[in-house]
Amino acid sequence: MKRSLGCVFGVWLMLSSAAWGAKKPSKEELDAVTARGVLLAEYDQAAWHATDAVRTLNATGEGVRRWIGRKTATGWVVDFGQLNAEQSKFVVAYEAVQTDAPEHFKVNTFVPGREDADFDLFAGRAIELALRDFDSNAPMVQYNVAVLPAESGRLYVYVYPAQVKVGVYPYGGDARYLVSGDGRTIIEKRQMHKAVLESIPGKTPSGSSAVGGFHSDILGDLPEDTDVFLVMARHPRMPEYVGAGGHVFVIAIDGGIEIAK
Repeated sequence: MKRSLGCVFGVWLMLSSAAWGAKKPSKEELDAVTARGVLLAEYDQAAWHATDAVRTLNATGEGVRRWIGRKTATGWVVDFGQLNAEQSKFVVAYEAVQTDAPEHFKVNTFVPGREDADFDLFAGRAIELALRDFDSNAPMVQYNVAVLPAESGRLYVYVYPAQVKVGVYPYGGDARYLVSGDGRTIIEKRQMHKAVLESIPGKTPSGSSAVGGFHSDILGDLPEDTDVFLVMARHPRMPEYVGAGGHVFVIAIDGGIEIAK
């Protein structure tokens, strides 16, 4: 069986010459990208399975505008609800708690809604703030949003394309926001990629199978958090080669990043 490694290797040869003289990033920098990307993939999976669990209740969706996940010592908890008019509380209608497996969630219903003035509130504000700022260059693409803790009590908000077709994994056209801990101020906006592209592992020439993907990150010098997310979300899992900053990086199926030799 032919394997489509040749094009990846060819691109690597073409770009590897640019690495001469380019500063190599530290292991700590690459590990930080891995950690954020893996956590983002966990968040996405938790939101997916928690949403399925809420739907089994035949919930009307009333009082639900956003879902917000947080990782605890015992697993993920995803709260479904919305900010009140004053943005002083996040009112939780459903709470999905991970149980014995990553895809299993128990749902608690709150009537009236449970008012949260801590993480859900700050994350809810941060989401609304980021989405008001985010300008998609692909208006027909659906987007997901995720909130993760950042350094010094601040928040990361990710806006990235949602998977809507089985076996088709969109990536690119995404942004990461660093937001103040109270969710009221954008400290930094990082446009991670420009165009939205698609990875389709099952679509290869007849008689061949994919062993890796490749794309270039022209806006930064390192692979992005969502590049790691792509590798972790894609099935079957396969490495992704990323050209950035004069280097070619390889993201392994566990999210680890190395400079390709």
